[in-house]
Amino acid sequence: MRILLKLVIDCDADAAWRAVHSPRAVAELYGPLLDMAPLDPGGLPTAWSAGDDIPVQLSAVGKVPMGRQLIHASERFADEPAGRVRIFRDSGIPLTGPLSSLDVWDHQMAISPAPGDPSRTLWRDRLVIGGSTAPALWPLLWTVWQWRAARIRAVAPSWAYDPEPAAAA
Repeated sequence: MRILLKLVIDCDADAAWRAVHSPRAVAELYGPLLDMAPLDPGGLPTAWSAGDDIPVQLSAVGKVPMGRQLIHASERFADEPAGRVRIFRDSGIPLTGPLSSLDVWDHQMAISPAPGDPSRTLWRDRLVIGGSTAPALWPLLWTVWQWRAARIRAVAPSWAYDPEPAAAA
């Protein structure tokens, strides 16, 4: 079963690409609905890197345990007629909690400049889930993904923030 999003957001593709690699940006997308805490005593990395396997604890509204999730990061690049597309993939799996009944968790985010406006980003988001409980969980996840789309639109302009260079003394 699939959930798809296709948005044009107000930041350039480089800023969006940095954001999909940022645990802080991910936390900002889901907060305050979901909180993501590292299970590794070393904490979360500053940025996800291809090949990372990061276990996290998810909590609803910071208090209700929702289970543990393994985030497995990878990335690839595709050339399309409109230009290069960068794809970040989390193919980890829910380890405990309500989503652990899923056999498949494949979340991919494709980032490219928006057609006709390279100052904006075309964001394509695909979640594929599978398993005997996928049909029952799909409506809930679809709802969360619609909320996620609204959050992406809301916070994307902040990803483009570049401080002004310091004036020479």
